[in-house]
Amino acid sequence: MAKLVVLYKKAQDPAAFDAYYASTHAPLAKKIPGLRTFEISTGAVSTPQGDSNYQLVAILSFDSLEALQKGLASPEGQAAAADLANFAQAGVELLIFESKEP
Repeated sequence: MAKLVVLYKKAQDPAAFDAYYASTHAPLAKKIPGLRTFEISTGAVSTPQGDSNYQLVAILSFDSLEALQKGLASPEGQAAAADLANFAQAGVELLIFESKEP
């Protein structure tokens, strides 16, 4: 498996961010070819010490790193990436890695 973890920094208008994410961005992301699972955080994103700088975490799973890279390079993947500028003005971090069960 391979994962794409997307960390969205806290927006100035959390309600507008959440509404846009649910109505526009998530449907775009769900169209990425090769996507196996798509999860998002619910409620506050915190650390063991308390509050964090993040509003939302998304975890996208693919069969392999190659499938993930192909998905992101596809027109659907490019559309989802281009859409980030429309609602994630506070910033976003992307982490990509292969995963396995220990």
